[in-house]
Amino acid sequence: MADPFPLAPSLWAATAPEGAPTPPLDQSIATEVCIIGGGYAGLSTALHLAERGTRAVVLEAHEPGWGGSGRNGGQVIPGIKYDPSELIAKYGPEAGEALSAFVGSTADRVFDLIAKHGMDVPHRRDGWIQGAHTPAMVETVKRRSDEWLKRGVKARFLDKDAMSEALGARQYLAGWEDGRAGTVQPLAYARGLARAALKAGAEIYGGTRASSITKRGEVFEVKTAAGPVVTARRVVVATGGYPGDLIPKLRQTIIAPNSFIVATQPLGDNIASTILPGGQVVSDTRQLLLYFRRDHTNRFLMGGRGPFREPTSEADWSHLERVVTKFYPQLADVPFEYRWCGRVSLTRDFLPHLHEPEPGLLIDIGCMGRGVGLQTAMGQAMADYVATGDAKALPFPIVPIEPLPFHALHKLYVSAIVAWYRLTDGGVKAA
Repeated sequence: MADPFPLAPSLWAATAPEGAPTPPLDQSIATEVCIIGGGYAGLSTALHLAERGTRAVVLEAHEPGWGGSGRNGGQVIPGIKYDPSELIAKYGPEAGEALSAFVGSTADRVFDLIAKHGMDVPHRRDGWIQGAHTPAMVETVKRRSDEWLKRGVKARFLDKDAMSEALGARQYLAGWEDGRAGTVQPLAYARGLARAALKAGAEIYGGTRASSITKRGEVFEVKTAAGPVVTARRVVVATGGYPGDLIPKLRQTIIAPNSFIVATQPLGDNIASTILPGGQVVSDTRQLLLYFRRDHTNRFLMGGRGPFREPTSEADWSHLERVVTKFYPQLADVPFEYRWCGRVSLTRDFLPHLHEPEPGLLIDIGCMGRGVGLQTAMGQAMADYVATGDAKALPFPIVPIEPLPFHALHKLYVSAIVAWYRLTDGGVKAA
């Protein structure tokens, strides 16, 4: 299978600190746990296992952070698609409250790890604003704000005027702000996790693609494309939006659209002060959301869906560039210096999925655009489960691998929505 769009054109690849050396595996080895995938979930699992004294080996086909972990918008947003009341209705009062507490703490996990390990990661914690783009969504964000406020979260509802003041733009009818959220340089964070895991005693092998997993008695044999084999008592698969064909039918359980991002050159103080003056990150309630922010160098970033295929020219980002100037006309003459993309993994129910097709083989998939915090926390939970065997360590139940019915049609449907979205610039009109 041909490699997807490379990491190198991104702003993050251009500005992240150098990654720790992770040479390819060149001989067969035995370990307690073999982790396949060097993104946030895999690296967090390795770090937390190593801190427990459990030998963990990470196999990454490219380099740590190469996939969605090094390509996303760097927004660290707690929670998931479902509000606490919806989780309680779905899982019951006890489990629903426990899950609400787990997903509500995911941003904390990120910033706590950065501080604990002294990671060289540009980061801020100025909050997240979710904009409502329809009258129905105004009621949704108001309810969402109220629910988290009752749970002690620093949250507030924003009417149209308050939204305009916070954003410096008038595209939304209302919104809500969550003070737990923030930003990171996402590739720097992935590399920081890798350094911390290595220091704790984990082993990470880059340029080492896992090609098969076979159970041999009490152990698994993970064969790599270059030949060496990793023998392990436990295996964790955390390949995100790039699952390949390692696990039969896993790829058919998700839709993995490309998320496209553009970044301007650094803005002067006069312009920067008119855009998100409080430093928050923003996304909205659209089915194919827009998300935007300023980074630590005052570049303006706008992200959203693009073609399902890999990009072929700068024109594939043109709809986002048009959206930027609809929100902020003062950026009309500011050049865009970076354009890149990466895949997100979406499940049918918009929840992370944990699979265990046989004892000792654990699979984690589905980030739904909240991967920085969510998958960091999932890694810690998976490490606890793998080390102890206690299913209560997992925040979500283990479910069977069930391919989406008519998976190819789902992909075509999403592709059609994305095409409409690009044609209409996401339905955004000039203020």
